[in-house]
Amino acid sequence: MSLSDLVMYITVLGMIGPEAMAVTTNLNINFLRKAPQSDVIAECKLLKLGKRLAVGDVKIYSEGFSEPVAHASVTYSIPPRSEPAP
Repeated sequence: MSLSDLVMYITVLGMIGPEAMAVTTNLNINFLRKAPQSDVIAECKLLKLGKRLAVGDVKIYSEGFSEPVAHASVTYSIPPRSEPAP
Protein backbone atom coordinates (compact mmCIF):
# COMPACT_ATOMS: atom_id res chain seq x y z
CA MET A 1 0.00 0.00 0.00
CA SER A 2 2.88 2.34 0.75
CA LEU A 3 4.28 1.83 -2.73
CA SER A 4 0.91 2.68 -4.29
CA ASP A 5 0.65 5.84 -2.22
CA LEU A 6 4.23 6.90 -2.95
CA VAL A 7 3.91 6.37 -6.72
CA MET A 8 0.69 8.39 -6.81
CA TYR A 9 2.26 11.17 -4.72
CA ILE A 10 5.24 11.39 -7.09
CA THR A 11 2.94 11.40 -10.12
CA VAL A 12 0.72 14.16 -8.73
CA LEU A 13 3.66 16.34 -7.69
CA GLY A 14 5.24 15.75 -11.09
CA MET A 15 2.14 17.31 -12.65
CA ILE A 16 1.40 20.18 -10.23
CA GLY A 17 4.86 20.96 -8.84
CA PRO A 18 5.97 20.96 -5.20
CA GLU A 19 2.98 21.03 -2.87
CA ALA A 20 3.56 19.92 0.71
CA MET A 21 -0.14 19.75 1.59
CA ALA A 22 -1.26 17.37 -1.18
CA VAL A 23 -2.58 14.43 0.84
CA THR A 24 -4.16 11.05 0.28
CA THR A 25 -7.92 11.15 0.78
CA ASN A 26 -8.68 7.60 -0.34
CA LEU A 27 -6.68 4.48 -1.17
CA ASN A 28 -8.37 1.22 -2.06
CA ILE A 29 -6.15 -1.75 -2.88
CA ASN A 30 -6.90 -5.24 -4.15
CA PHE A 31 -4.23 -7.89 -3.68
CA LEU A 32 -4.64 -10.16 -6.69
CA ARG A 33 -2.04 -12.88 -6.15
CA LYS A 34 0.97 -13.73 -4.05
CA ALA A 35 4.07 -11.87 -5.23
CA PRO A 36 7.04 -14.10 -6.01
CA GLN A 37 10.42 -13.36 -4.41
CA SER A 38 11.51 -10.59 -6.76
CA ASP A 39 11.50 -6.80 -7.01
CA VAL A 40 8.15 -5.10 -7.50
CA ILE A 41 7.38 -2.45 -10.11
CA ALA A 42 4.55 0.08 -9.84
CA GLU A 43 2.87 1.86 -12.76
CA CYS A 44 0.61 4.86 -12.18
CA LYS A 45 -1.93 6.32 -14.56
CA LEU A 46 -3.70 9.56 -13.70
CA LEU A 47 -7.39 9.25 -14.48
CA LYS A 48 -8.29 12.81 -13.47
CA LEU A 49 -6.24 15.83 -12.46
CA GLY A 50 -8.56 18.59 -11.31
CA LYS A 51 -8.12 21.75 -9.29
CA ARG A 52 -8.90 20.04 -5.97
CA LEU A 53 -8.64 16.27 -6.60
CA ALA A 54 -6.37 13.89 -8.45
CA VAL A 55 -7.51 10.31 -9.10
CA GLY A 56 -5.12 7.61 -10.22
CA ASP A 57 -4.85 3.93 -10.96
CA VAL A 58 -1.76 2.05 -9.72
CA LYS A 59 -0.81 -1.46 -10.80
CA ILE A 60 1.97 -3.35 -9.06
CA TYR A 61 3.87 -6.12 -10.82
CA SER A 62 6.58 -8.56 -9.79
CA GLU A 63 9.63 -8.05 -11.97
CA GLY A 64 9.60 -10.44 -14.91
CA PHE A 65 5.87 -11.20 -14.67
CA SER A 66 3.13 -9.70 -16.84
CA GLU A 67 0.17 -10.12 -14.48
CA PRO A 68 -0.24 -7.57 -11.67
CA VAL A 69 -0.02 -8.71 -8.06
CA ALA A 70 -2.02 -5.71 -6.78
CA HIS A 71 -4.22 -2.92 -8.07
CA ALA A 72 -4.98 0.34 -6.23
CA SER A 73 -7.28 3.28 -6.80
CA VAL A 74 -5.89 6.40 -5.14
CA THR A 75 -7.36 9.87 -4.64
CA TYR A 76 -5.32 12.88 -3.57
CA SER A 77 -6.60 16.20 -2.29
CA ILE A 78 -4.85 19.21 -3.79
CA PRO A 79 -4.97 22.37 -1.68
CA PRO A 80 -6.16 25.57 -3.34
CA ARG A 81 -3.42 27.78 -4.73
CA SER A 82 -3.01 30.94 -2.72
CA GLU A 83 -3.33 34.15 -4.67
CA PRO A 84 -0.24 36.39 -4.63
CA ALA A 85 -0.64 39.56 -2.58
CA PRO A 86 -1.16 42.72 -4.68
